[in-house]
Amino acid sequence: MILKDKEIINAVSPTAKAGQKQEQDVAFFLRRAFKDHKKVFVINDFKFSHNDETAQIDHLIIYPYGFVLVESKSIKGNVKVNDFEEWTRSLGSQWSGMPSPIKQVELQQKLLRELLYENRGIILNKLLGIKQQTFGMRCWDNVCAISSHAIIDRETMPKNVSKYPVKTEFLVDKLKDIMKLKDSVAKKLNPFETRPDFSDDELLSITSFLMSQVKQTAPSPENITEPLKPYVNASNSVPVSIACKNCHEKSDYLVKSGRYGYFIKCNKCDTNTPLKTPCMTCTSKNTKVSKKQTTYTLQCCDCESSAVLIQ
Repeated sequence: MILKDKEIINAVSPTAKAGQKQEQDVAFFLRRAFKDHKKVFVINDFKFSHNDETAQIDHLIIYPYGFVLVESKSIKGNVKVNDFEEWTRSLGSQWSGMPSPIKQVELQQKLLRELLYENRGIILNKLLGIKQQTFGMRCWDNVCAISSHAIIDRETMPKNVSKYPVKTEFLVDKLKDIMKLKDSVAKKLNPFETRPDFSDDELLSITSFLMSQVKQTAPSPENITEPLKPYVNASNSVPVSIACKNCHEKSDYLVKSGRYGYFIKCNKCDTNTPLKTPCMTCTSKNTKVSKKQTTYTLQCCDCESSAVLIQ
């Protein structure tokens, strides 16, 4: 089941465009494989905050035995990893270093586990009504989905790294091998299954909690005297709305500009909610909002991507 689609932005730089295309390709294969699955849940482009830190997981998969984090990487040339687990890639005849996507997704997983652990009391049931369950004994896996046209040098890649990267078209096969749901759909028929599983109610609780943590993309107009209408992205027709951070009101508010930028003033609880958000592509906080006539755009000063918020 797809809980959240990939957000489409107006990418400007070639790097941002290529990265978005790769994430769209991965989301396509995940949709084809799991859109009707009753036990597998997919959250694409999952942005969340915890303990003053913000993370973006390209694709998060929740299933009865745990979680899989998928990091998407757009690479056109060759990919090599040395014995120190340092990554390099080629562009034409030139080689250059690149951040390790494995280390990147490990940091994302760490923050996600901390978020779930601190909220375990409101997410999971207690065993026999006494012992609080947790997420530590669950399955946690990471995968790096690399562009299909990349060339992965597995012969020289360390074995402990080689298990992570997979070409996009083989991603679903990799995920099915990790989740092993074919052998455990009917657990009663498989006495050798030792993995603790989430009940249907717990899966619903986990996914509902995670979706409540999704950082919404907020529009950013100046002083106006009428309620802000949700923006509908013309490229995928998915409505993007904003809400009061205090009472979560989604329609009864005014948008104003102040000393620290644009904000929403809720008419119900009188709370101000900032509209400036981290970049939807790289999660950088170095962003700004620009306005041209009735169009408002969020621009990232680091990766140079932009997203039309209102028009």
